[in-house]
Amino acid sequence: MPRDLALNSLGLPKPPSETRVVVAMSGGVDSSVVAAMLAEEGYDVVGVTLQLYDHGAALAKKGACCAGRDIHDARRVAETMGFPHYVLDYENTFREAVIEEFADAYLAGATPVPCIRCNERVKFKDLLATARDLEADCMATGHYIQRKLGDHGPELHQAADPARDQSYFLFSTTPEQLDYLRFPLGHLASKAETRALAAKYGLPVADKPDSQDICFVPNGNYAAVIEKLRPGAADPGEIVDLDGNVLGDHRGVIHYTIGQRKGLGIGGLGEPLYVVKLDPEARRVIVGPKAALSTRIIPVREINWLGDAPFDSRPEWHLKVKVRSTRPPREAVIRPTGPTTAEVELLAPEDGVSAGQACVFYASEGSRIHGGGWIWKG
Repeated sequence: MPRDLALNSLGLPKPPSETRVVVAMSGGVDSSVVAAMLAEEGYDVVGVTLQLYDHGAALAKKGACCAGRDIHDARRVAETMGFPHYVLDYENTFREAVIEEFADAYLAGATPVPCIRCNERVKFKDLLATARDLEADCMATGHYIQRKLGDHGPELHQAADPARDQSYFLFSTTPEQLDYLRFPLGHLASKAETRALAAKYGLPVADKPDSQDICFVPNGNYAAVIEKLRPGAADPGEIVDLDGNVLGDHRGVIHYTIGQRKGLGIGGLGEPLYVVKLDPEARRVIVGPKAALSTRIIPVREINWLGDAPFDSRPEWHLKVKVRSTRPPREAVIRPTGPTTAEVELLAPEDGVSAGQACVFYASEGSRIHGGGWIWKG
């Protein structure tokens, strides 16, 4: 291939017409705009939508991705723009790689983030392999994140619009995956721009509401899903304080989360009490004062490192970390304890740090993401 051939808008040395792009289409406005935009630019676009769970049950449910309605919407966008569209049945893969672990983690008192596991184990693994099988030059998604070329290859950066940034959910993207992936919406200043593009292309999803829920958790009702997956998980038990004194009864550990204050049913005890720990085996919800929620030292494992030097080549890294998707990154010292494990010390303690959440690493200055890992109990 000639070296002096100009790069196309996806950074590849081919004309768009000779560049095949698989677009992961959820049926929402973001991925639909990506597919339409690339089709209009003349790329050889192939749309792929994953059926991740029983879409017969999903047809009646709004506000979640990958349901039957969304498959239909993705197909209509492909018809509108004139490119092929395929639906892949990943139901078994999704159940084994995402849903089962979600249920087990939740029952163990953790607060899992299944969207990260779905990106890591399904979309950016199996779907990416399918894209290669289709002889695509790259795979594009509608995620709000940026891929930039640095001195050592592709880097992951936060989206231009902080309100839409999805970096917390994509920290486990590996360097090899990043080489193949493209995120055409990451540079947009606002979601309004995306919707304007959808209207410009005449897409039937231009006014479709954003998905709010985890796709297999209707209306955000985690407990109902866990009860269905793990019968008996909602057995009642005791609410106790940090010394083990019984303060009341609860209706099942699965109905509580770390940091919860309301709905405990144990008022009138003086200072406000919060859920500080869940003990599913003993069926106990442990409560304590707000100070008991504060955490400074966090053990992290399964680290995916996106820095330039090897992760354990230094005794410590001074970066920022995010321990919840809704919180801003905070200053921290990350001390590697192995190639994929670390102790993270927060310079200022955080409340409600929970096993099962992700701890994502950010540059102290600028928008680069240095990877991250999973918080565990130590």
